[in-house]
Amino acid sequence: MTQSLILDPLVPWPVLLALVGAALLFVALAVWRGLSGWWLRGLTAAVLLAALANPSLQTEQRAPQGDIVIVVVDDSASQGLGNRADQTARALAGVEREVASLPNTELRVRRVGDGPDNAGTLAMTALAEAIAEEPRARIAGLIVISDGQVHDLGLVPVLPAPLHLLMTGAASDWDRRLVVKNAPAFAILGEEFMLTLKIEDQGAVPASAGAEVDLTIAVDSEPPQTYRVPVGQDLELPVTLPHGGMNVLQFSVPRADGELTDRNNTAAVQINGVRDRLRVLLVSGEPHAGERVWRNLLKSDASVDLVHFTILRPPEKQDGIPVDELSLIAFPTRELFIEKIEEFDLIIFDRYRMRGILPMSYLDNVVNYVRKGGTVLVAAGPEFGAVDSLYRSPLADILPVEPTAQVIEQGFRPALTDLGRRHPVTEGLEALAPAGGWGRWFRLIEVTPKPGAQVVMSGPGDRPLLVLNREGEGRVAVLASDQAWLWGRGYEGGGPQLELLRRLAHWMLKQPELEEEALTATVKDEAVTITRRTVAEVPPGPVTITGPDGVVATVDMTEAAPGRFEAVWAAPGLGLYRMEQGDLARVIAVGPASPKEFEATIASDAGLAPIVSGSRGGVVRIEDGLPDIRTVRDGRPAAGRGWIGIAPRGAYVTEDIDIAPLVPAWLALLLAVVLAIAAWLYEGRRGRPTAA
Repeated sequence: MTQSLILDPLVPWPVLLALVGAALLFVALAVWRGLSGWWLRGLTAAVLLAALANPSLQTEQRAPQGDIVIVVVDDSASQGLGNRADQTARALAGVEREVASLPNTELRVRRVGDGPDNAGTLAMTALAEAIAEEPRARIAGLIVISDGQVHDLGLVPVLPAPLHLLMTGAASDWDRRLVVKNAPAFAILGEEFMLTLKIEDQGAVPASAGAEVDLTIAVDSEPPQTYRVPVGQDLELPVTLPHGGMNVLQFSVPRADGELTDRNNTAAVQINGVRDRLRVLLVSGEPHAGERVWRNLLKSDASVDLVHFTILRPPEKQDGIPVDELSLIAFPTRELFIEKIEEFDLIIFDRYRMRGILPMSYLDNVVNYVRKGGTVLVAAGPEFGAVDSLYRSPLADILPVEPTAQVIEQGFRPALTDLGRRHPVTEGLEALAPAGGWGRWFRLIEVTPKPGAQVVMSGPGDRPLLVLNREGEGRVAVLASDQAWLWGRGYEGGGPQLELLRRLAHWMLKQPELEEEALTATVKDEAVTITRRTVAEVPPGPVTITGPDGVVATVDMTEAAPGRFEAVWAAPGLGLYRMEQGDLARVIAVGPASPKEFEATIASDAGLAPIVSGSRGGVVRIEDGLPDIRTVRDGRPAAGRGWIGIAPRGAYVTEDIDIAPLVPAWLALLLAVVLAIAAWLYEGRRGRPTAA
């Protein structure tokens, strides 16, 4: 129970103050006139004003509230290093014992693990949430049990009590880590760029750690290479990506004796390989309705540099026109097919026939270009089966078909073969058919596929329509019709002309997503979706996955679509995983190879020390012994040698309030009347003052 004196005026405060001023004025007037009872008049006014002020005695029934101590326990990955988990458990048990021994004090414990999306330790966020859940007037102390590596120091809440850090770790800890400083998200194929690496030693590094270390570098699933490099210096590494699409570069150094962890001894960089500009050479044998199909397709892509020549005036044409009156551009055959052929990514022969413009030696150069990694697409017309066909040239050695000299001119609807339903160039195209199916074509050049050729589309009588093949390091395709333009015009509903030709061009340009045999994986959180694409009729076997800790898992796959098998696998943790299936291998990074928790593993109070000292708290290393917990007055230092302090808040809840007037109204009125009569009698006996 607590009592206090309060004023509870019977009239508003402005009225009461006005009455006080009037009373003072009247008393002063009485003094000025020389009235002997002025002081009795003043007392009468004072009693009346005091009665209007209504002084009261307030009695409160209070229920005391206990003080609260909040403890934030860091359970992030870095707290699992060394004996930090044991230190944390021991420190928490010690805090629980100390708080339990304090009267009227409660403990609140909040644990914080690794933040989402590799955000690290969000201890300040957890502390702010814990403070928000409790009445601030009851919070007497704040304690963080951590290694000090906190990654949200910019979100420190307003602290209502002293903050203390009980720091895990040992003064003798040391660690070595590998840092990639400037990895780009993508790089241009064929162009060299520089990666900057650094191997850092942190903490109490022993003399036996050495000034040099072995650095192992691997690209995707290729065999790794090892180099001897110095520690503590920036290493400039020239890199040229080997292929388009995602390239995974892995860097690692061996674990040293005594270091805290090897989780940060490995770094993985995923760089997307892109082509700067695709250079395409399109050679049209003669103008025809489908010629613009190729030109529109290639010109619609801003990343394509197209060189297009149409043979408008063959050498045998003799019409008597003087040469100096012709405005045609000369075909730079030597420049294109000898000097600059290696600069092209794709060569397209569109209804080209042998007219003596390209010597056989030039076409022989094209054969060598393909076998070294180049690509050739032949869009065949009726001339492909004639005596001046491209097949009657050195190109016959690399073409996947042999013409029969028969041209079939009848309406037919192109169809996918069984292989075509599995091949990435044509897979799923049937789903893009308009209502009623694809529109018809009206010409097919009959060809016979060579052994090993892939027939993915067929025409009338199941005759080959689109045939693909690999030749050496390059690729060759033959489209045995010049009627693809009918789909683009929407004839009888048309068809997926643009998508077909786009996929065909990208397959020839060796885009990874269009490989016939491919093992790929995508990661969302820690769920890995594994996809195997194959054109084989026999389902692939299980996938063998080797984790960063060397543990091997086997995953079976199910068929999701023709030629596509999938499996969803939950990765047990973060790091690099190697997947193998037959002769295919793939490396995938689940999360960062070196998580944020392992960027700085040495326990340190550098980040939290200014915040702790600003709250008058202290930092205690657990390995030096657990501190006592004492109570201190608010505003006083709350830490000393071997102890930390909390500031009791003395919080309470008012359960009942009773207000009683200090002087009853009747008594005040009676006293005022008595004083007024006394003033009248006193002045009557003494008489009124006389004028001089």
